[in-house]
Amino acid sequence: MAVHVKNAGPGVGATNGAGSVASVAGRHTGLLLTGVLLGLLGVGASLAQPWAIGELIQAAGEDAPMTGPIAQLVGLFCAGALFSSLQAYAIGRAGENIVFDVRQLLVGRLLRADLTAFGKESQGDIFTRAVTDTSLVKIALSQSLAQLIVSGATVIGGIVLMFLIDLWLMVITMCCLGAASIISIALARKLRKVALQNRDDTGAFASDIQRVLSALPTVKASRAESREAARIGTLADRTRRSGIRVNGYNALLVPSMNVGTQGALAVVVGVGMSWVARDEMDMASLTTFIMYLFQLVSPLVMFFMGVGQFVQGRAAIHRVDELARLPQEGNGTAGAAGPAPLEALVPHRPAVEFHDVRFSYRRGKQAEKTQVLDGVSFSVPARGLTAVVGPSGAGKTTAFQLIERFYPVDGGRILLGGQDIESLPLDTVRGLVGYVQQDSAAMRGTIRENLTYANPHAGEDAIREAVEMAGLTSVIARLPHGLDTELGDQGSGLSGGQRQRLCIARTLLQQPAIMLLDEATSNLDSDSERDFRDVLRRVSRRCAVIAIAHRISTVIDADKILVMEAGGVRATGVHHDLMERDELYRRLAGSQLHASPAS
Repeated sequence: MAVHVKNAGPGVGATNGAGSVASVAGRHTGLLLTGVLLGLLGVGASLAQPWAIGELIQAAGEDAPMTGPIAQLVGLFCAGALFSSLQAYAIGRAGENIVFDVRQLLVGRLLRADLTAFGKESQGDIFTRAVTDTSLVKIALSQSLAQLIVSGATVIGGIVLMFLIDLWLMVITMCCLGAASIISIALARKLRKVALQNRDDTGAFASDIQRVLSALPTVKASRAESREAARIGTLADRTRRSGIRVNGYNALLVPSMNVGTQGALAVVVGVGMSWVARDEMDMASLTTFIMYLFQLVSPLVMFFMGVGQFVQGRAAIHRVDELARLPQEGNGTAGAAGPAPLEALVPHRPAVEFHDVRFSYRRGKQAEKTQVLDGVSFSVPARGLTAVVGPSGAGKTTAFQLIERFYPVDGGRILLGGQDIESLPLDTVRGLVGYVQQDSAAMRGTIRENLTYANPHAGEDAIREAVEMAGLTSVIARLPHGLDTELGDQGSGLSGGQRQRLCIARTLLQQPAIMLLDEATSNLDSDSERDFRDVLRRVSRRCAVIAIAHRISTVIDADKILVMEAGGVRATGVHHDLMERDELYRRLAGSQLHASPAS
């Protein structure tokens, strides 16, 4: 079967341009600056309002015409409202754009993540970071950041104008506000620490929920509902307690500022009125000063609320950036200076060759190693059925994962069509190699969507052929909507054996040069298994089929059988030959074949 490979596009293993939240936000600087500028124009209109009110009071006191001051004041009110609305829209739009780009960045990084690094992360925590934390990033980098700038400008502008009205009243005001600000800053620092802890606690809670729900039948069968509820309840309580601390510091942040502004207002009114009574200050100036002080209250409160939001957002940004830095898959080194692209697997060259391959899994954050393959060597012809048998833990599935280049080898070489698999583009490798997983990973969606997942442009004739070869024709004919029947999560709606055949049909539709079947017949009944043996024989005439045999009866007539044990290949041959000379194979085959009539 000559399989031609399209030119690989941008490598899925590229690690450059990983990006970060800051770099993503930088793309929307223009819209953010526009929002900030509109906010500052609104600040100008707001700061002019107390001055206009002072002018109105002065005109009333002097019995002068009031039409001009009133019109001026109304214009300032309208301008402030308009700029405020435009600012809210611009900042809101920038925030949505930022969170969209951050989520796209994360999804791309997660889908292309190195499986070793990905496997060390908690899946529930990954989900929390990708969904909840990115929402907090939006608030931090758009709403709260703009709020800090606009509110800060309002406060600074108001303070400057109040200094110009009366120096000593402003000194009194600053003393009250300064004390409150020092307390608020200390609270904000505490808030950041507990906010980060709360995000971690939330991630741990989500991770445990995901762990239990993904194995719910096992939980029920083990009568572990109460134990799991207690365990998850403990994590939920930890999240609740850290959340209460976050709310506590948040609750203290704004009132501490309010006390300062209210104290300043009381002192200013008292002192100012005494100065007015002694003709040391006119009423219009005092009224304008008090109006500015009133106007400072809301921006100061909003400023420190923005500080609280930004502090919590920084914790989320840190977590999202950590996720975005997950190591990515390598894409190989084939190119202008490397070997020529692999165009086809030709019959006279082996499809797959292992040469002294060694591999260890790295588990946990400390990267402890577990040796799985130790000096494995074998070859698989470009046509025919090659079976891999052996006890659990022999390294059979790991060998398949190395052929798919899910993991890099620790030593030795794997050749695909005579070329080192590490030198080939990843898209080329996975275009040539079809893989049916042990757990038959069907997905939510229609049967047609599942079938065409690896080949979205497949025609009806190709789909019909793949369905027929996998023995699914009668199954689909009985379904209410045929190929357009909807499946639930993990392919619910089909039996285990039907899901396996669906995944086999999906791989057939990919038209691979090499097909890997990882115990793909484990859920088939006797009749289905017999039919599938015919399928294997037909497919193996077109390409190399490598099957991990759950049942030796399925591959009893394989062209080649590899017997694996303890991370190595102990024997190769055909069935009758191995039955005579290999004790392990004889034991495995004998126990299964003798038991098969009763099954």
